[in-house]
Amino acid sequence: MNNSNQFLGTERIGKLMKQYALPCVISLLVGALYNIVDQIFIANASYLGSYGNAANTVVFPLTVVALAIAVMIGDGCCAFVSISLGKQDTATAKTSVGSSVIITVVSGLLLTAVYLIFSDPIIAMFGGTVNPETFHHSREYFFYITLGIPFYMFGQSMNPIIRADGNPRFAMISTLAGAVINIILDPIFIFAFHWGMMGAAVATILGQVVTAVLSIWYLIHMKNIKPEKENYRLSPSVCRRTLVLGITSFLSQISLVASMAAINNMLRKYGAMDAIFGQEQYAQIPMAVVGIVMKFFQIVISIVVGMAAGCIPIVGFNIGAGKANRVKKLFTNLLVAEVCVGAVALILVEGFPRQLINIFGAANESTYYTTFAIKAFRTYLCMMIFACVNKACFIFLQAMGKAAASTALSLIREIVFGVGFALLLPLFFALDGVLYSMPVSDLLTFVIAVFLIIGTYRELNKQKKSSL
Repeated sequence: MNNSNQFLGTERIGKLMKQYALPCVISLLVGALYNIVDQIFIANASYLGSYGNAANTVVFPLTVVALAIAVMIGDGCCAFVSISLGKQDTATAKTSVGSSVIITVVSGLLLTAVYLIFSDPIIAMFGGTVNPETFHHSREYFFYITLGIPFYMFGQSMNPIIRADGNPRFAMISTLAGAVINIILDPIFIFAFHWGMMGAAVATILGQVVTAVLSIWYLIHMKNIKPEKENYRLSPSVCRRTLVLGITSFLSQISLVASMAAINNMLRKYGAMDAIFGQEQYAQIPMAVVGIVMKFFQIVISIVVGMAAGCIPIVGFNIGAGKANRVKKLFTNLLVAEVCVGAVALILVEGFPRQLINIFGAANESTYYTTFAIKAFRTYLCMMIFACVNKACFIFLQAMGKAAASTALSLIREIVFGVGFALLLPLFFALDGVLYSMPVSDLLTFVIAVFLIIGTYRELNKQKKSSL
């Protein structure tokens, strides 16, 4: 047994959080920047503007489907491997990594095929038919983005696995390298070559290819787990346990897709009833604006999820090693950090919405665009602190091996509340009801999360006493 991961059970919690969480935060932020950078450049291209922004909003949840599958595999493998290493079971850890690689490759190819075959009805399902110009840009962007899905999924799935091997720094670098390529090529393809939505997509794909290639290189040179050739096969029992641990990550992402499908369609429906946005030249504005607000939310949540997901190897190892006191301390530190992130985000959205929307090309748009955007930022994200705590709770429970509790809470937030209120509140408040759906969902989820947090502390205290 290679003991190089034993420091997870002895090193100071604060130092481990910095060592593991910071690279994970950067990795997720960089991953989020792919779509966000595309949208910034698209918004500031006069020949694309809010139509391109709306198209980006339509396609964004479809990339999240790919991400959902990838993080289910990767985060599940990360948690399973970390628990296995805590129990000094290296052989099972190797099998989990090999199986996860196979599942990622197969699922990436299958999803690409589905997207290419059913592209038009899928785009329509996510509100892409709000007007002809938006539909045209959505089709173009979606086609090229789909071609990069296998590379995107492979890079995102391998990232947490690399962290589980004890190298969060390389996980960060591999993602960062791809994002830098995207940031460099986006303005060249969009402004110099005038490739429009195709240019934004191609820049993204090339960055994803770089990340995938670096991930393959690391798999060949893993330092702790080191899977052998025979490990690259499907083990049904290990696959089942790995995917169960990753189901919360899947649901937290895929439920966002269901929520955005509901939101986009409600924006299209009730926007058409609005005196301003019912006019064809302004019809795309609500969808474009809410898409931008969600991009800011994605940046914040990338930090929140990064801090929590970065702790998965630490939590898993210490749970496997029976060190409940260290897990409790880590949970406390994490919750405090998440509250601080939420508070900073809340100050930004409530105090500086105009500055935030200007980043996404508001200067090129009508006053209706800016007015609605300011309202959307301040209303949609007014419960950011609770949203941050909720996400941390989902992931920490997952890392502890509590898949059922984590999954249930995630489902309640994203499906029951997220989709339910997005469909229900517009019946009473029209277009404003869409904006109210997010804070109401986060507030009610937080009430439930408080009980789970208290229960987790009680359980850890019992485990601590029994180990004395």
